[in-house]
Amino acid sequence: MPYKILAINPGSTSTKIAVYIDEQELFSETINHSDEELAKCVSLREQFEMRKNLIREVFHRRKFDTAELDAVVGRGGLLPPVKAGGYLVNEAMKRRIIYGPIISHASNLGALLAAAVAKPYGIPAYIYDAVSADELKPVAKITGIPEIERQSFCHVLNSKATARKVAQGFGKKYEEMNFIVAHLGGGISISAHERGKIVDVISDDAGPFSPERSGSVPLHYIVDMCYSGKYSKQELLKKLRGMGGLKAHLGTHDCQEIERMIANGDEKAKLVYEAQAYQVAKGIGELSPTIDGEIDGIILTGGMAYSEMLTSLISKRVDFIAPVYVVPGENELEALALGALRILRGEEECHEYIEKGESREEMFV
Repeated sequence: MPYKILAINPGSTSTKIAVYIDEQELFSETINHSDEELAKCVSLREQFEMRKNLIREVFHRRKFDTAELDAVVGRGGLLPPVKAGGYLVNEAMKRRIIYGPIISHASNLGALLAAAVAKPYGIPAYIYDAVSADELKPVAKITGIPEIERQSFCHVLNSKATARKVAQGFGKKYEEMNFIVAHLGGGISISAHERGKIVDVISDDAGPFSPERSGSVPLHYIVDMCYSGKYSKQELLKKLRGMGGLKAHLGTHDCQEIERMIANGDEKAKLVYEAQAYQVAKGIGELSPTIDGEIDGIILTGGMAYSEMLTSLISKRVDFIAPVYVVPGENELEALALGALRILRGEEECHEYIEKGESREEMFV
């Protein structure tokens, strides 16, 4: 029996949805959210309601009956460390997302939106390969401050899905190969994949700067800024995520616009763009020893991987380590749907999210 699955991927400025019948996409749509629209939604609940209603409008316009669905799967957000793979959305997960997310991020809405669509029909709602899926080696978690442990925050979903595709090109399983994967998007993360597990990562706050994020910066300057009296906590967080990176240097996060600036002789734009590629290459090199240098390939993926200029700047610095494979775009909706399909078919186990604690008030989902 074929399964009909809805995949939902909420991002910072858009909500992407797709309906699949088994492995085949029936339709997909990107719902863009303007700055003005987002500014009106201060709370998580307001964001949830806005996106839920817009998703319903898509179904109404397409005359699609959601009662036909067998399951709904949402992007997994920033939960405490969880296993890779699929989780059933339950009350404990919703409580954590609503009352205590590790970081406030649009991806946290994936589980809530999936549950909202699924609930009226009594069908399962899942998340798959959450951002916080943790497969790190114990040695990779140690920092120089005992109170702080490194956690596995990266673009798990797209990184694993793309690595699986590259492995298929070798005629092998993902679990049989070793890769370094650089996800190049609004945030940049780099991950080391050893025999099907992400054993180390450089998260988007610990490595290269990106179109809107600062990446790693010298900590003593950040401490000085924190105590300068010039910035609130929210203002500093905005400098790190939202107003950092290319946007801070050049006034835009649009890579096509930046490449036009470079073509027109803008030397600052050229230097900053090269610096971004330089830092990505450094990150790839940094992760290479984590799997003892036995790397089958380096994969560049994400939306920015469409840029031949950027990928060539990175590739020329790292192709001595391993062959470089450029797989542009984000395969996240497909990865979500195929993950849910494997669960429905009994090919993968679905995990249960367990956490102590009771809800402090009635939830809105």
